[in-house]
Amino acid sequence: MQDTVLIIDFGSQVTQLIARRVREEGVYSEVVPFQKSSEAFARLKPKAVILSGGPASVIEGESPRAPQEIFEAGIPVLGICYGEQAMAEQLGGKVESGHHREFGRAEVEVKQSSPLFEGVWQPGQKYLVWMSHGDRVTVLPQGFQAIATSDNAPFAAIADETRNYYAVQFHPEVVHTPDGAKLLRNFVRRIAGLEGTWTMGAFKEEAMARIRAQVGTGRVICGLSGGVDSAVAAVLIHEAIGDQLTCVFVDHGLMRLGEAEQVVSLFRNTYNIPLVHADASDLFLSELDGVTDPEAKRKTIGRLFIDVFEAEAKKVGGADFLAQGTLYPDVIESVSFTGGPSVTIKSHHNVGGLPARMNMKLVEPLRDLFKDEVRALGRELGLPESFVGRHPFPGPGLAIRCPGEITREKLDILRKADAIYLEEIRAAGLYDVIWQAFAVLLPVRTVGVMGDGRTYDHVLALRAVTSVDGMTADFYPFDMSFLGRTATRLINEVRGINRVVYDVTSKPPGTIEWE
Repeated sequence: MQDTVLIIDFGSQVTQLIARRVREEGVYSEVVPFQKSSEAFARLKPKAVILSGGPASVIEGESPRAPQEIFEAGIPVLGICYGEQAMAEQLGGKVESGHHREFGRAEVEVKQSSPLFEGVWQPGQKYLVWMSHGDRVTVLPQGFQAIATSDNAPFAAIADETRNYYAVQFHPEVVHTPDGAKLLRNFVRRIAGLEGTWTMGAFKEEAMARIRAQVGTGRVICGLSGGVDSAVAAVLIHEAIGDQLTCVFVDHGLMRLGEAEQVVSLFRNTYNIPLVHADASDLFLSELDGVTDPEAKRKTIGRLFIDVFEAEAKKVGGADFLAQGTLYPDVIESVSFTGGPSVTIKSHHNVGGLPARMNMKLVEPLRDLFKDEVRALGRELGLPESFVGRHPFPGPGLAIRCPGEITREKLDILRKADAIYLEEIRAAGLYDVIWQAFAVLLPVRTVGVMGDGRTYDHVLALRAVTSVDGMTADFYPFDMSFLGRTATRLINEVRGINRVVYDVTSKPPGTIEWE
């Protein structure tokens, strides 16, 4: 593996973003929970370490700490929020609670020049950051100096430049700190001196070598969901081992308009990959009949997917390995480092194991990648942009975009409406500007007037968000002419809708669920 930055996770909900920012600089990074950080430090031999934020208080007993060996290794260390407090406390400083808290936007004033600020922030100037802390450092460890302050954090940024130790009380990884990515770049490139040689081309060759080494002469079966992740995983594996791979596409009847046909055509006609198309839509819809709870829907779909896949796999026969499009965020969140809500949120993922009865080993070639990196790998593999660049689509499909009871009629309405909405977005040249857009068929009906008659039909909600990471997002500000044109098409062309609303909900930092 390339030069690595180890990120020790103390439980922040945005720790993933630190890894993303580092990788954006062409430097490989791994996130590990603090409980496993000593083992990871010895295994990875990182060139630098970043300590994440977290919900704990360092003044409480048994609160998380960084392995002491990282401070004895002579490598650069950056602490963020809780990471600053842990670093200060472990190196002889003092942290106190009971002071005025800072949550949200704040201003920091730069007190002196520093390699961390070089080319970004100037002494004597104030800059916007995102704070999220109750405790604060009150006494610095020996050798440290304050290089920036805020109204409620006298040590908003500190440094021991002799030992290459730096820490900030704010969160540079979130987009709400406008210059945060540049500060992380300075730490990775200037302070740690890493060159940024980690590329998708290099990853592809390494991943193919690992697949061949793991699989040998065995046979692999891959479950296609119709999304980008499993498709990229399948094409990568096929390029590595050829016809040792067979794909099974479980069609649950909850896809967007025309997507099932697109998946079959792409794999059979373009890539000539052996593909089994299992149309199980009747089974899924019958099992979902009357189910209204969103989590029950997820679990039902997940259970049925495994059942159908397992039955089709037996028909193929002889598979030694199961391939999945597991991504790095799935791995991170499924570990549930601090016992938080991510266990429920990721309950529909199969990360970490398979039913014992399947008797197959996992092949997960994408488990080190974020979503945008998977797209880059897909382009490296030659997948068409129309497929690679598609907006994210959840595994449970339209089931969770149809709150309440699911029926064929409601799914047909939703498919047609969603297709028209996306068609208008593409026609306006906005598809690649927007991170995710989709329609939701709300579980309410309203009385309306169409022509000379009254109607009693469904309400359709439209959502579109911009994001660079999928963890923080804001609604896209469509102009009224776009919304008016789209709503008119929807009501005129889709029977069953008589009202259209636009969702302007944002997703601030600290919110995990986004669907």
